[in-house]
Amino acid sequence: MSTTWTPNSWQDRLAKQQPVYDDAAEVESVLGSLADLPPLVTAWEVDKLQAQLSEAAQGNSFVLQGGDCSESFDDCNANTILRKLKVLIQMSLVLICGSKQRIVRIGRIAGQYAKPRSADTETREGVELPSYRGDIINRSGFNETDRRPDPQLLLRAYERSALTINYIRALSQGGFADLHHPENWDLEFVRNTPGSRTYQELLEALSDSIRFMEVVSAGELEQLRRVDFFTSHEGLHLLYEQALTRADQRQRGYYNLSTHLPWIGDRTRAIDGAHVEYFRGIRNPIGIKVGNTIAADELIDLVKVLNPDNTPGRLTLIHRFGAEKIGAKLPALATAIKKANLNVLWSCDPMHGNTQATRNGFKTRSFDDITSEIITAFRVHKDCGTRLGGIHLELTGEDVTECVGGPANLTEFDLPRDYRSQVDPRLNYEQAMEIAFLLAEQCK
Repeated sequence: MSTTWTPNSWQDRLAKQQPVYDDAAEVESVLGSLADLPPLVTAWEVDKLQAQLSEAAQGNSFVLQGGDCSESFDDCNANTILRKLKVLIQMSLVLICGSKQRIVRIGRIAGQYAKPRSADTETREGVELPSYRGDIINRSGFNETDRRPDPQLLLRAYERSALTINYIRALSQGGFADLHHPENWDLEFVRNTPGSRTYQELLEALSDSIRFMEVVSAGELEQLRRVDFFTSHEGLHLLYEQALTRADQRQRGYYNLSTHLPWIGDRTRAIDGAHVEYFRGIRNPIGIKVGNTIAADELIDLVKVLNPDNTPGRLTLIHRFGAEKIGAKLPALATAIKKANLNVLWSCDPMHGNTQATRNGFKTRSFDDITSEIITAFRVHKDCGTRLGGIHLELTGEDVTECVGGPANLTEFDLPRDYRSQVDPRLNYEQAMEIAFLLAEQCK
């Protein structure tokens, strides 16, 4: 691989999962507008996340990454954003109390608008149209107008991301996350559930501890009034990512300033492909989704290309095998990375390998399969002398019915009651909190 890199050098490589626009001049105009707009995050924030991920890679903290499968422009509203932040803060608090470690909070939010698809087109009742690829590219309605890849949606995605990030910053830094007032995080529709009662007991114990510490320290603990909260999305749409890639004013290279942590999907991680070429040149910490088709030597080569200086925290390997395959697939990869002395942060995505179709036509995931993959991941890493340092979940703060099982024992017949996702099923609040308690127990 050539050592020469520029923000657009990826354009000389094969770029998979990219939209095909019908008006090149319109695309260029939109990209020019994006390039002139302010960045969505700062290089200083990105460096701060890099430092925290380095601590996690060395076993001193744990990464909680979660949010929507694919964000919708329509969900860019105060209540939806607030509920996502509430569930992630509650989960992180459970993990802090259970694991006695710092938690790095990263949302799949403020930019998760593009999704890879298994086919370029979709056919319904004899009508064939382009597949829905996320709101940044086209719309989910099944007609020619909605399914046309529209360059103007790039600007809409930027605007929605900016609004979301602004609200998240205001909440996380402005007192909403204050541990003195955990009542801010309540979700009204789950106040009487078993998981909620367990959580309330944890809060009462924590409040007692805070009051004790403030008595003996003769003052309020100011560091408990705010939290760090970072954003992430799959860096799939390369023209959009390039337009928001900026040279750092400290002359430290180029940063992707559309998000703090972009990741490469399992479908686009070809070592000679466009996505790897783009990602190798940005200074952000980055993730790679690792699935069942990758071999150990291929993974080692990929890690060396994307993290040539072997910097801790630069690279997060997010494995996604499925409950049935993780026990056979993960050991060889974990052992090979350890033997090669490569610095990576291991994270488990127990969602994508466990998707199934029901008899009534819904995509779903079994809560039992999700928890099984998590438990196996902890065991395998322990057996291999490596460490699981993070979790990557598709979840929502809404009371949806998309994954079967969990505390409410949802079945496939419950799915139509409140199934909202346009792409993949997500954990609802109760299921997400149950996962948090499981993780806290496994991290002990």
